[in-house]
Amino acid sequence: MNGLKGIHHVTAITSSAEKNYEFFTYVLGMRLIKKTVNQDDIQTYHLFFADDRGNAGTDMTFFDFQGIPKGSHGTNEIYKTSFRVPTDEALAYWLKRFDRLKIEHTGVEEQFGKKTLSFTDFDDQQYQLISDELNEGVPSGIPWQNGPIPLEYAITGLGPIFIRIAEFDYFKEVLEKVYQFTEIAHEGDIHLFEVGKGGNGAQVIVEKNTSLPNAQQGYGTVHHAAFRVENTEALHEWIERMKVFRLPSSGYVDRHFFESLYTRVAPQILFELATDGPGFMGDEPYETLGEKLSLPPFLEPRREYIESAVRPIDTIRSNREFMKEYE
Repeated sequence: MNGLKGIHHVTAITSSAEKNYEFFTYVLGMRLIKKTVNQDDIQTYHLFFADDRGNAGTDMTFFDFQGIPKGSHGTNEIYKTSFRVPTDEALAYWLKRFDRLKIEHTGVEEQFGKKTLSFTDFDDQQYQLISDELNEGVPSGIPWQNGPIPLEYAITGLGPIFIRIAEFDYFKEVLEKVYQFTEIAHEGDIHLFEVGKGGNGAQVIVEKNTSLPNAQQGYGTVHHAAFRVENTEALHEWIERMKVFRLPSSGYVDRHFFESLYTRVAPQILFELATDGPGFMGDEPYETLGEKLSLPPFLEPRREYIESAVRPIDTIRSNREFMKEYE
């Protein structure tokens, strides 16, 4: 069995693609590597922010469903996304940066022996920076070379995904028996699971929570989380595995940039398995990734209509030079 390799991406919902682009580009210094549309709702933008080259395991993506209400956080929710930074010193840099930019945050904390810094965006989307200083396991990505953040402090990829769940025992069984995660630690009702080579890039943190009301999906919440599989062959092995466990799933889905399988594993918890390739470099040169509206081949014949249906967003950055911001 080709096991999971770690986190592939997290997809969330934003109230504004424009504000989302500004926040990730100019506050977090992550690179927009693909500007496309939701393949199932072509009037909705789908933005991909990642490392310098869009490596699997580094991208946070967003839908901007028009007219969707604000979501609410609670139990039965993928409620927080982590980003990896190289060192504890990097967290000190981000603490000062968030203070200067008036980004709401918790201050530096510690969980499972790692230094962290939780923060929110304009939608109350929940994030966390996590230090790789003591980390072992899945390697991280490459910081955006031409972005505003000094490379020694910059975000390099995705860290642990946080999930709140009411039926913890059932969810633990799904993680361990179906997805082959292993529980390696716990602090009270908060449990740390990892898969594959482990470490920050292959972990899920699960909180048993029966006191909060059910989360409601909307802007400011996560839509789904995806885990890495090696290739098409491995994905088809997982499709057969879901049948063995009688878990309803989407079956094979070709997303052009990767191939996927979706499974609803618990109330409001949608997991995707996604291949590492083909990746994001096939239809745009490195220098101008994310600057044009990229469409998969099956949507290309409808480009004129799609471009008229989505409002234009200026994402051109190749004609400007970012100065590294040391505070």
